[in-house]
Amino acid sequence: MAKRSAPEVNAGSMADIAFLLLIFFLVTTTIEKDSGISRKLPPMEESDEDVVIKQKNIFTVLLNGKDQLLVEDELMELKDLRAAAVEFLDNGGDGSCNYCKGKRDPKSSDNPDKAIISLKNERETSYAAYISVQNELVGAYNVLRNRRALELGNTPEWSKFRDMNFVEMQVAYKDARFTGNKEKLKELIDKIKVEIPQKLSEVQ
Repeated sequence: MAKRSAPEVNAGSMADIAFLLLIFFLVTTTIEKDSGISRKLPPMEESDEDVVIKQKNIFTVLLNGKDQLLVEDELMELKDLRAAAVEFLDNGGDGSCNYCKGKRDPKSSDNPDKAIISLKNERETSYAAYISVQNELVGAYNVLRNRRALELGNTPEWSKFRDMNFVEMQVAYKDARFTGNKEKLKELIDKIKVEIPQKLSEVQ
């Protein structure tokens, strides 16, 4: 008696199904990106001369392992850091800054171009505290830059950008839908960056 052959499973379409599943998972899967702080290192300047920085032009911020702030050798709450940094940067102690509105204390920073914020943290510092401090310090620069952008926007030369602060200018410049004069806007952004440079030094 002849043996009956077992029915075969048609596996011809299995490769197609596997390929379709692969495409589905590739399309629907989201890849998480690591969040971080965007920082550009200053360009190397070839100079044989030593740069002398006066101590009064350095605003020291220390963050210890317990996430406590020591600003200019005094304990400070995080909520007060931005205002303290703005006061230091905007001091205009040497009188060369005609747009500074600070106290012009000769014992504090000379002008925004010479003022440096020095941040140091310990190994035990939490990442959340470190980011919060960075946010407040960068926010201090943005406060002054926003104010300067609004001041320049009220002048005839930059009247096209009236009522735009510095942050809004940066967003508009990167927006492809912006219909204004991008070259002129870039010129104004660069001018503000030169007047109020972001000199934030992180000490290891």
